[in-house]
Amino acid sequence: MDIKTVIRTIPNYPKDGVMFRDITTLWQDAAGLRTAIDQLVWPYAGVRIDKVAGIEARGFVLGGAIAHQLSVGFVPVRKQGKLPAATIGEEYDLEYGTDIVEIHEDAIKEGENILLVDDLIATGGTAEAAIKLIRRAGGTVVGAAFVIDLPDLGGRARVENMGVNVRTLCEFEGD
Repeated sequence: MDIKTVIRTIPNYPKDGVMFRDITTLWQDAAGLRTAIDQLVWPYAGVRIDKVAGIEARGFVLGGAIAHQLSVGFVPVRKQGKLPAATIGEEYDLEYGTDIVEIHEDAIKEGENILLVDDLIATGGTAEAAIKLIRRAGGTVVGAAFVIDLPDLGGRARVENMGVNVRTLCEFEGD
């Protein structure tokens, strides 16, 4: 199955000139969802992974399913102020300003192997912040898995320059 065929593109969302890649259509397609999860999981068969970390919010859906397939725990990487217990955070740059992602300070134990998951890699800012956060917590990022890569925005190279292997299922040119 070609994953790209079940991903909807919405022009000019959330602002003019942006081609939004909507994976909710992939999730609605049973065969597409299963194919995506299987293809994101298979490279890690035989690799010691202790937990999957999913970036808010679409990374929660994918990360939860991947954690289930790997029989490991799940760590939500959330925007600041959304987690109920004590947290650690990492700031990252946005187009206009900054934001912070957080995890619970007890979510990752020293030496655990973590697979980072999200729906899409664009500029890589959020993924970079999540990797720094996982490392600060004592974890080792064994890979980063995304359904979509927007290669023109350079996120994949940014994450790979951090020494993290990136797995994507498809690419869309432009932004």
